[in-house]
Amino acid sequence: MGKRGPQPKSVIDINWRPELAYAVGLLVTDGNLSSDRRHISFVSKDMEQIDNYMKCLGIKSKIGKTFSGYKNKFAYRVQIGNVLFYNFLCSIGLMPAKSKIIGKIKVPDLYFWDYIRGSLDGDGTFHSYWDKRWRSSHMFYLIFVSASEKHILWTRREIAKRLKINGHITKDGRKLTYQLKYAKKDTIAIIKKIYYSPDVVCLSRKRKKIERALVVESKQQELYAQVAELVYA
Repeated sequence: MGKRGPQPKSVIDINWRPELAYAVGLLVTDGNLSSDRRHISFVSKDMEQIDNYMKCLGIKSKIGKTFSGYKNKFAYRVQIGNVLFYNFLCSIGLMPAKSKIIGKIKVPDLYFWDYIRGSLDGDGTFHSYWDKRWRSSHMFYLIFVSASEKHILWTRREIAKRLKINGHITKDGRKLTYQLKYAKKDTIAIIKKIYYSPDVVCLSRKRKKIERALVVESKQQELYAQVAELVYA
């Protein structure tokens, strides 16, 4: 006979959907699973990120503050205690003290790009600039970051499998994290996948930053087309 008494009840829907996949992406980058096999914490310096996380999981929780790892920098923190959700996260590849050892994440193909959007909003970044080496050269990169080489290699393989692009991997100056970088053309291919609808949950400031760069790029391409028309007319 099994143990008597009340069984743990989940207040979180663990059936795969876009919102859950996005929340998993956030947890892979900025989450923590306690060794007590019950508590899950999520930390972000951005309140919108905290709100998105709770909305995606359908939870209400007290929001606290903690040090984010940078001197004199505070971040928001949400902690929930839920055995079934904890076990679900472990079953798809998360674990306590995951930062340097996490590998692949078992995300259904249908929701892979929602997961990647969460990963980008968590620890990823977008960088655009004018390259002084070339006249009127507008450059931009989409970058995914992880302290685990296994995870960054898995991310690269999964994106390559779907889009036939490879990106390139570097280490930061302090040799603490791996960075998976995609240049202009490849970045656009990924952006089209992760922002497949104007209504997808995301970190709005990051999306707006990307959209502004794409507007600049569009105007630049129009200028190139006009110049080419004059030259080759």
